[in-house]
Amino acid sequence: MIENAIKILKNAKSLFVLTGAGISAESGIPTFRGKDGLWKNYSATDLATPEAFNRNPELVWEWYRWRQDIISKAEPNPAHYALVDLENHFEKFLLLTQNVDNLHQRAGSKNVLELHGNIFRTRCLKCGRIDKIENARIEKMPYCNCGGLLRPDVVWFGEAIPQDVWQESMKFLSNAAVAIIRGTSGVVWPAAGIPEIAKNYGVKTIEINIEPTLITSLVDVSIISPAGKVLPEIVKSVVNIN
Repeated sequence: MIENAIKILKNAKSLFVLTGAGISAESGIPTFRGKDGLWKNYSATDLATPEAFNRNPELVWEWYRWRQDIISKAEPNPAHYALVDLENHFEKFLLLTQNVDNLHQRAGSKNVLELHGNIFRTRCLKCGRIDKIENARIEKMPYCNCGGLLRPDVVWFGEAIPQDVWQESMKFLSNAAVAIIRGTSGVVWPAAGIPEIAKNYGVKTIEINIEPTLITSLVDVSIISPAGKVLPEIVKSVVNIN
């Protein structure tokens, strides 16, 4: 299957990549749906909602500080760096990520769109300003310079994704030659629909995951293996790195 993926990529000039929690899990970051996804007996669906924040913003911020601490100690893994190599190789490249951890950018990826926001940014509930978390005025919780309460600049369950990000990524996908899908469960919409959207555009699709998913039957090539192992192997052949 790796050989088939390499053949497809060698004949392509444009590449679209979608990543999900699985690629970050290889850096030691717990996934929402994994066995390590619980915190103090709360699930992500109990905390990552507007209702939870309105009900108990201190609890939600405590959870996000815990997550920020874990992520800050994590490092990009070989899969992240392999995607940087692919970005440098292809004439046209776009990486759409469902992750909020900033690891792609830390690895060196530049053409990155964040579908679910960024855990290290804040959004003011009063003035709407989006800024880095380090610029917040921290008391018991982060506050904006205008005095408004800050929330994490992420997309919570029940909230709409940023339409400008979605439209830009779909515009690129419609003209891409190949789409790599890594580490996404295929259950979170609208990203779960990307394999079918790609198919309708005539885009070749390659899935890399540690187990079959709901999208496995839709893609042209499915590789069941950790991306940190497979992507560097693919890069060596496609980019000709010795």
